[in-house]
Amino acid sequence: MVNKTYNALATAWKGLALTLRHLFGSTKKREVAPIKSANYFKELEKGTNTIQYPKQEIPIPEVGRYQLDVEIDDCIVCDLCAKACPVDCIRIESIKATEAIGQTSDGSTKRLYAAQFDIDMAKCMYCGLCTVVCPTECITMTNQYDRTVRHLDELTYKFSVMTPDEIDEKKVAFEKQQAEKLAAKQAALQAKQGGAS
Repeated sequence: MVNKTYNALATAWKGLALTLRHLFGSTKKREVAPIKSANYFKELEKGTNTIQYPKQEIPIPEVGRYQLDVEIDDCIVCDLCAKACPVDCIRIESIKATEAIGQTSDGSTKRLYAAQFDIDMAKCMYCGLCTVVCPTECITMTNQYDRTVRHLDELTYKFSVMTPDEIDEKKVAFEKQQAEKLAAKQAALQAKQGGAS
C-alpha cells in the first residue's frame, strides 16, 4: 500500500515538474541557431517551444526538399517526372510540334509543346524523384516551404504558358501535317504500283 502511494506521488511530481519547467521556460525567447551549429537540435530545450514566425524563421538546409518549381522553357516534355512520381501529382499533356521549336539551356532540342504541366503540391510527398530523373534539370525543389492557401485547389501549380487557342492551333497544325504526310505516302505508293504494272 505504501509502495503504491509512493509511486502515485512520484508520477504526479514528474508530471508537475515537466509542466512547471515549460511554464517558466516560456518566458525566455528562443534563439535561432544556424543548422551547422553543434547544438542545433538542443535548441528545443531552451526557451519557448516555437519561434516567433514570421519575425523569426528557422534556417533551412541547402539540400532541403520543399516546393517544386519548373523552368518550362527548359522542359522537353519527356514525361519522365510524371512516370517517376509515386503519388501521381504531376499531370503533363504534350502536343507534337511540326518541326523543332527551339533548344533548352543545355542544348537539347525541343520537339513537343507543353499543353498542360500541373503539379498538385497537396499530393506531393517531397521525395524528389521527379528532380532526379529530369534530363534537362528543369524541375527543381526550391527553398520555399510556406505556401499557405485558403482553398486546396490553389495548391495545384500550373506551369504551362499555352492558351487554349494556342493548344487548338498546334493540334490542328500537327494533324494537318500528318494528313499531308499520309497523302504523300499514298501517292508515292500508287505511283510505285502504277510503274510496276
